[in-house]
Amino acid sequence: MTQLGNRLDRPVVLVGLMGVGKSTVGRRLARRLGLSFVDTDEEIEGAAGYPAAEVFERYGEVDFRDGERRLVARLVEGDVRVIATGGGAYIDPGTRQLLNQRSITVWLDAPVEILAERTSRRDTRAQLRNGDAKLVLERLAAERRPSYEEAHIHVKSGVGAHKDVVDAIVEALEKHLAERGEG
Repeated sequence: MTQLGNRLDRPVVLVGLMGVGKSTVGRRLARRLGLSFVDTDEEIEGAAGYPAAEVFERYGEVDFRDGERRLVARLVEGDVRVIATGGGAYIDPGTRQLLNQRSITVWLDAPVEILAERTSRRDTRAQLRNGDAKLVLERLAAERRPSYEEAHIHVKSGVGAHKDVVDAIVEALEKHLAERGEG
């Protein structure tokens, strides 16, 4: 484990819109910190036996979010690790409060144009299957921004390398720990 990874006393949780890179960046960040990585959508898929988007479509958003909330609660009580959440997990007030109390939350933020291009590569996003993906993402960005703004750390990403985003998160984590008197 790296020096920063050793100093963390709680999980690092990545939040943000679909397509922002929470899973990809999360895996790289975990490796860099010497921590394990968990993707909540992959955990849901493993438990249900089919993709998270299908769980969302079959059971609806209310039941999906309820299961997601319980999963997140279990994950933040476990080991110090990096956790990538689904795009809507942090929007739930109870989940957001829990994450802000028990973890270090990092909002990954990217322009809607980039998110629309990234999410168009695969048809795995339930909310983008019906209608104009860019319009849906614009609406979600506007609705969710106030919630995402409550994250401890805000990191902008875009067309640059994932390594640059990981570097920015590491720098922001160092600053966050210093501000909390743990640096």
